[in-house]
Order: sequence, then C-alpha cells, then structure tokens
Amino acid sequence: MNPHQVTRDFEAALCEYTGARFAVTVTSCTAALLLAVKWWCRDEHQTWGAGIGVLPPLPFTIPKRTYVSVPMSIINAGGQVMFRDEDWSGFYQLKPYPIWDSARRFTSGMFMPGQFQCVSFHVSKVLGDTQGGAILHDSPEADAWFRRMRFDGRTEGVAPKDDDIREVGFHYYMSPDVAARLLHRLSFLPRVNDDLPNDDYPDLSTFEIFK
Repeated sequence: MNPHQVTRDFEAALCEYTGARFAVTVTSCTAALLLAVKWWCRDEHQTWGAGIGVLPPLPFTIPKRTYVSVPMSIINAGGQVMFRDEDWSGFYQLKPYPIWDSARRFTSGMFMPGQFQCVSFHVSKVLGDTQGGAILHDSPEADAWFRRMRFDGRTEGVAPKDDDIREVGFHYYMSPDVAARLLHRLSFLPRVNDDLPNDDYPDLSTFEIFK
C-alpha cells in the first residue's frame, strides 16, 4: 500500500473544492510561496515582463503589513522584495507575478485561472491542522516541477538509486497523517467561508533585514 495515496486523494479533493486544475500540497504556506516564487525566478523566466533581452526578475511587490515569512520566502527563493501600501483582506498578489498569498482565504470555487494561489492549513486557518499548505494552479509544466521540488528534487515513486535527479530540491512534502486529517475535515467544511481577519502585522518595510 502506498502511504502517500491519501495525499493524492486530498489534492484531488482540494481541486474539486477550489476549482483548481492542480493542487500541490507542501509543509506550509511559506513553503508554497517559496516554490511559487522559485518557479518564476528560474532561468527560462528571466525575460518575463522584460520585452527583449535578458534582465533580472522584476521585484516581488507585497503589502508592507503581512506575515514576516512572506518576504523571507521571496528572498530565499532568489527574488527581490519591494513593499507597497495596501489594505487587503483574505489574499493579495505578489505583483507583478501571478502569485497570491491566500493564507487567510479558503472557500469553494476560489481558484482564479492562470494564477498560483498559495493556501495555508495552519491550525489557525479555515481548514487547519498542525501544519500544511498547497499551491493551487493550472500549469502542467509547473505541476511536474513543483512535485519534484517538494520531494528533494526526486521523482515520486522512483527509488533514489534509479532516479535522474537534476535540480536541488526541498524537503517540503506533506506527511500522510496530516493529509488524512485534512481530507477528513475538508469533507464537512462549509462551501462558503469568510476571510479570516488580519493579524496586527508590523510594518515590514521598517525592518533592517528587508532594506
């Protein structure tokens, strides 16, 4: 019996609930954001939004009042951070990229085509457990990459000695016990859920580490 089948079942249930074509579970929303940013910082995306020529990735612009791990994820993924003034509720975009921090929003039909929406399953969230997160998206190419990157760069179902590991990945895969509990809780979660209120976030633009 494959212990990770329950994770696939939970991902399928997430797709049905949110309307996303793909759902890639990871250890946290922070991990989901890091992988989504890393996807857009890859070499083949270096000209994104630049017209012609090769330029560094455009900065990822986020609200100055949000959770501290968001700019850290951007930096750890190789991106640059800029801050903006914005009163937001539930989710916000890492502009100008199609990436959304949706840690405080989880409701049915929430997926927006062409976007990468990162959700949280922290115990304090709408669908919560000890930890967990996911990337909701509709890109087959990104889906294959995310699944390798969350699993140490490995191909799922292939023994390390038989695998052709070509990229440095991350140890971000969701454990089966967490997936099982979240799948059970999702089965009776209401279809419509209000956004969670924002925490009393500090102004991150004043932090020396982000200057």
